Amino acid sequence: MDARVQLRIDPAISIKLERLACGEALRVLDLFSGCGGISLGFHKAGFRIEANVELDEFAARSHAWNFHGSDPDLLARHDKARDITQLEPDQLAEEVSLGPVEQSIDILVGGPPCQAYARVGRAKLREVADHPTAFQIDPRRNLYLRYIEYVRAYRPLALLMENVPDILNQAGHNVIEEMVETLADLGYDAKYSLINTAFHGVPQMRDRVFMVAYRKELHATIRFPKATHHMKLPVGYAGTRAVALKFVDLLGGAGYVQADLGDESLPYPVTAAEAIGDLPFIHGGSVKRGARRFNELARYQETNEISVYAAAMRQWKGFESDEGVMDHAIRYLPRDLKVFAEMRPNAEYPEAHATAVKIAQREAKALGLKPKTEAYDALFASIVPPYDVTKFPNRWWKLAADRPVRTLMAHLGKDTYSHIHYDGTQARTISVREGARLQSFPDGFRFAGTMNPAFRQIGNAVPPLMAFRIADIMRDTLRLAAGRIFLAGEIKAQA
Repeated sequence: MDARVQLRIDPAISIKLERLACGEALRVLDLFSGCGGISLGFHKAGFRIEANVELDEFAARSHAWNFHGSDPDLLARHDKARDITQLEPDQLAEEVSLGPVEQSIDILVGGPPCQAYARVGRAKLREVADHPTAFQIDPRRNLYLRYIEYVRAYRPLALLMENVPDILNQAGHNVIEEMVETLADLGYDAKYSLINTAFHGVPQMRDRVFMVAYRKELHATIRFPKATHHMKLPVGYAGTRAVALKFVDLLGGAGYVQADLGDESLPYPVTAAEAIGDLPFIHGGSVKRGARRFNELARYQETNEISVYAAAMRQWKGFESDEGVMDHAIRYLPRDLKVFAEMRPNAEYPEAHATAVKIAQREAKALGLKPKTEAYDALFASIVPPYDVTKFPNRWWKLAADRPVRTLMAHLGKDTYSHIHYDGTQARTISVREGARLQSFPDGFRFAGTMNPAFRQIGNAVPPLMAFRIADIMRDTLRLAAGRIFLAGEIKAQA
């Protein structure tokens, strides 16, 4: 008697479980992949990155370089920006030679933007999600619906979705809870958690919602990683988390799992100094105006000791870097060098502005310049930033060497004032490679484009170490489920 019939497991799912039981690596499709933060975490956990979909040209190229760059034919197939609203699941499978769609992918990962979905509503969502061409007839052309269509087509064993905490309250909806319900209709058990990456080895306080789902046939226990580090979050982060979780209770949160925060017995999170302190010294005044290209090697500083974290970033399997890094590039910001140098660690824009005023007054006095003169005003303009101190006070922030850093955002692609280097003698904002280190990208990971698109890719990414912590659990969960199912099948077949 065939075990798959005895257990009533769909043939497409059974084929994937057979591959897994035979020791094959689980195959990943990364939607809305960016440069590949989630892909890299799953790669580290032993998964095989089969394909991705990404609209941004530079991010798509970065993903192709890093996961398919060793094979010219594969690189040619994957080095392409793809618009998920225009690309059918079977088209993708054909373009990158995945084989039969239902059999080709084991894990589907990614994080579709959900703002439009928040306006659809629970009942409407289930209606349109059940329609095979809903994304075409719905005026919102909702990216979430495309994600659902890819789930329906590829029928993965498991899913991972990541999104911002706001997804827990979008226009009066707990969006992620409604996703849990929709996935249940498609045959998946799903749960979600609000996790701060600083508790999991990333040198960054970054709150994100992660949802994990498994096919119901697997009867898998959904687990999230235990904290490896512990800290008391600053007031702003603690407050944001409290508000988000308040809406989980008010708007329904049956699928919510409280994240493990550990306790004081755990080590303090990885700090900024541990993350980037070994990278080469750069003075902000040494750079010139113009595009920054990543064609010069910046050699590591000679030192007898580096942090465990820095060593891991240098020695990440498959992405090792022995001599230095190619993208240790910073912005040209000549007006602000003196302010960067004199700001206190952890200072924000109001204090930076006040520091700039003091510097300008000091220099004006030394030069004998009088207020309300052209020379005095010109000196002030050359030192003092023009921005209103009452608006966006945290648009500037100087890292504290002994703490994890604040959340890196895509806005890094426009400026890096949100992450000013803690070392005043360098008088600058962080470099591309420092941003990558703070996001837990290894030193051998390459970013396509010049400085601005590289910063944007880094800020948009899911920290690979966080993705790895989740992928590690998902791999073991799937192996356990596959073993259990086939053991049960063999017993029934012999009976």
